[in-house]
Amino acid sequence: MRAFPVRMPSGTRYWTVVDDDLVVVEEADRFLRELRLGRGRAESTTKAHAGGVALFMRWCASTGRDWRTAARDMGLFMLWLKWTPGDSGQHRIVAPGPDSEPVRGSKRINKVLTAVRGFLSHGVVNKTVPGWVLEQIYELGDTNDLPFEARGEDGGLRYRLRAHHRLQEPESDVDRATDEEIVAMFLACRSARDRLIVLLLARVGLRRGQAAGLRRRDAHLLMDSRSLGCDIEGAHLHVVRRQNVNNAWSKSRKPYALPVDFLVVQAFDQYMLERHERLGVGGSDFVLVNLFRPPYGSPVTPDAIGEIIESLAKRAGLDRPIAPHMCRHAMASNVADAGGKLDEIQALLGQKHPGSARPYLHPRASRLRDAVERVPSPRVQGEGGDR
Repeated sequence: MRAFPVRMPSGTRYWTVVDDDLVVVEEADRFLRELRLGRGRAESTTKAHAGGVALFMRWCASTGRDWRTAARDMGLFMLWLKWTPGDSGQHRIVAPGPDSEPVRGSKRINKVLTAVRGFLSHGVVNKTVPGWVLEQIYELGDTNDLPFEARGEDGGLRYRLRAHHRLQEPESDVDRATDEEIVAMFLACRSARDRLIVLLLARVGLRRGQAAGLRRRDAHLLMDSRSLGCDIEGAHLHVVRRQNVNNAWSKSRKPYALPVDFLVVQAFDQYMLERHERLGVGGSDFVLVNLFRPPYGSPVTPDAIGEIIESLAKRAGLDRPIAPHMCRHAMASNVADAGGKLDEIQALLGQKHPGSARPYLHPRASRLRDAVERVPSPRVQGEGGDR
């Protein structure tokens, strides 16, 4: 069993599961197609889920279990995931020795289990999997154990499903790119396009998929956009989820607009001049396109943006690799350091909940020191007071 990419006649891509004879596993395919088309999830999401379902089906086949009822032995599946190589064709658990390292970490195993739970739940809904399977993979919980802010506005009791099987994951915070690193990468750029990419990530806070998915009609860079049919004041960008040929994808289902400053507007202008010099009026409707290698004028992919940032970090002589998401973290942290409120940072990041913005905040050491120094000394209670 393995994951396999599929391109539909409409051009939409998703990932499915095929057996060793390259025959599509129908039940898995229905689940993954619904995930992509019915729920509007990204192609990368179907790829991850297909990989998890393929591992589950492989385990069932190698141990003689019916996948429809194998959930009762989910603990054994977790053990198999931890110690069985995935790409060697081996189906037996490798006995761990004193110095053995697990084949898969807790984070990877939890992602596989999330895919399997979704797959089995889909089967229960469609009556191809017995209903009691839900009791094996979920326990019934209620909102009483949630923080007050997460219980809903009406305060009523709600029930929810809580996963039975989940490993404790080590915390792995994403660091922010420092201002010095961003400036160094900006100065290392050899084209206006690459300078714009750096600013879209570090100054606007776009994800690389959102930057790669920008269309020219999404950029409203006039102070008054009413002539474009838009009532939003000032220069701004519209972030819209679409099916894009370059597999660019916005995680936010809801479109939103982001204000941009004069540095980003200036970078847009310089890039458009560069683009016109190389392509004339040609090229696709995407903002960021190939200018320096074929196919010229085709949209830049999210992976290409990652490669550009990695290359710029090396060219700038930085002592560590920089990922696009570190630039997004830098933008959120800079807004916080400048006095931005959490709801403002949430909106700028396109997050649905205020708490989702917290992992993006990395306060400067100087701001932490200022916060401590603002606290009055307890030894001084005023003139004539106790000391």
